[in-house]
Amino acid sequence: MRFEAITIKDIATALGLSTSTVSRALRDSHEISVETKKIVREYAEEHNYRPNPIALSLKEKRSRSIGVVVCEIANSFFSQIINGIESIAYDRGYNVIISQSHESYKREVLDLSYLASRSIDGLLISVAMETTNFDHLKSLHDKGLPIVFFDRVVDDIDTHKVIIDNSTGAYNATVHLMKNGFKRIAIVSISEHSFIAQGRLNGYKKALQDNNIPEDEKLIRYCEHGGQNYEELEQVMDSLFSQKKKPDAVFAGSDTMTMGILRYFKSKKMKVPDDIALVGFSNSENADLLQPALTVIKQPAFEMGKKATELLLKMIEAKRQDKTFENYVLPAELVIRESSEKK
Repeated sequence: MRFEAITIKDIATALGLSTSTVSRALRDSHEISVETKKIVREYAEEHNYRPNPIALSLKEKRSRSIGVVVCEIANSFFSQIINGIESIAYDRGYNVIISQSHESYKREVLDLSYLASRSIDGLLISVAMETTNFDHLKSLHDKGLPIVFFDRVVDDIDTHKVIIDNSTGAYNATVHLMKNGFKRIAIVSISEHSFIAQGRLNGYKKALQDNNIPEDEKLIRYCEHGGQNYEELEQVMDSLFSQKKKPDAVFAGSDTMTMGILRYFKSKKMKVPDDIALVGFSNSENADLLQPALTVIKQPAFEMGKKATELLLKMIEAKRQDKTFENYVLPAELVIRESSEKK
């Protein structure tokens, strides 16, 4: 049996009223008596009446929905961002349609094609690792779709962007390891062309420079899939630890890689921090429950989601197109635990 939602016509038939009377009563029109409004609203509530979103979108020329594209919902960082997005969107009467790119350029293009076909009012996106051609995003932007980038942004598109202070976060993590006596600090970062990777690498290099430690290119490694492909990560780590001069600490450049590297160390029976220290970007709520508890750079993901959504809704609801855009930078917090202690 097919479910069919109750309509204004159904309410009108049941109560012996005209559809226009029911419509006005639901809109709290002054033309309808208080008694009639009460009868109509009670019946509508009892029968779970909800306005037809398609009809509303045609009337308002809006779908009251926004699209969100992230790499992976299971990633704690992005799940917290989505919580922040929803905390604002639903309170403002917008539905949220979420898609995952799984770090694939082709998947991202398909996601955007689907979302555009649903007539979304705006888009929030953190671009995939594989994405180096942004024509699909430029096309939507040129057609007037409001877009806000968060975390991973596109410099060539002029719009609001909400990012983390990646450079300072990486700088503080690297300096912390140095202060704890570690000398050969490796960095394993996400895709080399990524905006995030560049910021984190800059912070890492500046920390070395400020502390008179020579930069060693052999200690810098990249994972094109951001740690989602464990075999790739394993190969990168094998190449790092096959050197004569091995690292004594590793700085991991993403949430997924931090957990993957910890898994690698356990598989090689390398004890953290006795044999190797580890610091990484991670928003995992279980980081302090691991053995040892992980030192992490924690990002304000929930606040990022909220801010990006506020900026997007501002664009959507603006009567005139705003050509002044924000590049909003949020701080990252170094949370020190056992994995970076010198034994």
